[in-house]
Amino acid sequence: MKKRILVMLMAAAMMLSMAACGNGAEEKKTENSAGTEAQAADGASTLVYGSNDYTRINPAMDEHGEINILIFSGLTSHDGENQVAPGLAKSWDYDEDTLTYTFHLEENVKWHDGEPFTADDVKFTIEAIMDPDNGSENAPNYEDVTAIDVIDDYTIAFTLSAPNVAFLDYMTMAILPKHLLEGEDMQESDFFRHPIGTGPYKLDSWDAGQAITLVKNEDYFKGAPNIDKIIFKIVPDDNAKAIQMQSGELDLALLTPKDAKTFADQDGYTCYDMKTSDYRGILYNFNNDYWTANKDIIPAINYAIDRQAIIDAVLLGQGMTAYGPLQRNIYNNENVEHYDYDPEKSKEIMESVGCTMGEDGFYYRDGEKIGFVISVGAGDQVRLDIAQAAAQQLKEVGIDCTVEVPTEVDWGGQMAYLIGWGSPFDADDHTYKVFGTDKGANYSSYSNALVDQYLIEARESADPEVRAEAYDKFQEELAKDPAFTFICYIDANYVANSSIQGISTDTVMGHHGVGIFWNVADWTIGN
Repeated sequence: MKKRILVMLMAAAMMLSMAACGNGAEEKKTENSAGTEAQAADGASTLVYGSNDYTRINPAMDEHGEINILIFSGLTSHDGENQVAPGLAKSWDYDEDTLTYTFHLEENVKWHDGEPFTADDVKFTIEAIMDPDNGSENAPNYEDVTAIDVIDDYTIAFTLSAPNVAFLDYMTMAILPKHLLEGEDMQESDFFRHPIGTGPYKLDSWDAGQAITLVKNEDYFKGAPNIDKIIFKIVPDDNAKAIQMQSGELDLALLTPKDAKTFADQDGYTCYDMKTSDYRGILYNFNNDYWTANKDIIPAINYAIDRQAIIDAVLLGQGMTAYGPLQRNIYNNENVEHYDYDPEKSKEIMESVGCTMGEDGFYYRDGEKIGFVISVGAGDQVRLDIAQAAAQQLKEVGIDCTVEVPTEVDWGGQMAYLIGWGSPFDADDHTYKVFGTDKGANYSSYSNALVDQYLIEARESADPEVRAEAYDKFQEELAKDPAFTFICYIDANYVANSSIQGISTDTVMGHHGVGIFWNVADWTIGN
């Protein structure tokens, strides 16, 4: 049977939060009196975005990167409601009997170098991601693909070994040019410093550590963008982003809540306080021997965290307490154990597993002090503040927790990490590959056979009731056997030059607040 488918994130902080930069998705618009010189002498418009640094632009191997959607296109895309819409594929069919998706591609699409885009590029890209030798964290999204058949230049079919209801979401993956990457090292190729895509913007120049300059693609298959140039100005430090936004060096930036609130009443700025599916929590590295001996204290850690106090102090109230990975998804199970703040219960658990309180106020087991180190990536002030607040709360119940900011993240050797994940798309995204045994984004080395079973059941059914039951069981098991200590969902606090028009205020942002550029081709800069 065939179906035709045509589509389409204490007390003093509480006072500060009252003056936060807008509420929800509300905007504050004023006369433009701040920001960069948006209109050049020749009439060309330029937007300067405060960006973290890039060592490469490689969407096939790396999931994250706000810049990806400007340079590249996928077969499908996501609209402002995070629903699947056409991209390089104008339509598709699904044969339920053979589990085959057939995509009908846009014709006359050209790569930024002028070469034609064809189905061969699609086949090349997905096979490169699936190749285990390439080490892509995106590989689990396509592990059920058994065959990729190029029917002609503009038709390609994917046959699966089992149903995967999230497959169309995963086909938003950026397609790469075969003619430039065939035979290249997919991790080390120089192409990823000089990327060529089919997206609305193309690379003009890359000044390492300073700026990545994009110019509009006049031949973009959906129509040339309105803004002529977008500069990703490299500003990896959160505090520096706020300073440069204030000085007018930036037109748009994702700021911390504390920094964003300072722009709420300033002329020339628009504040966008946007909901996200982006959560923060403590990831435990189960490859580390410490957790082999002390995994049973994780529930005690969970009860020791005063999540609302962290939200009030660090996020200025802009976020919500977290207990699981699907709280902003239709399949959220709110009836699982939330591990609400209960320091006495935390102490009871510690004592029940054989820990005893020492004279120094910390618990000991077999003569060893109970404690661990949370690693935090450099440059993310909000994560650092969350980790430090959590560490202090753990010390208060007798767990000697400290925080470090290593120069490089050691996923295999560290004890714990202040992690962030979360997807506004299908529930399979950022669950299957994050919590599934040996999957590409399972950086904790977490393994639970029941979790694996329920995630597979959920991805293989298109029946909402079947999926709901499977995801309910997944969340229940994850709460019983925690991979993370979930802390909070954060809001994304964007501040923009008020001359920028077209930013979608209601779209739920993804991990790292990614997603604001989904309709960038439609943005304009006024005078």
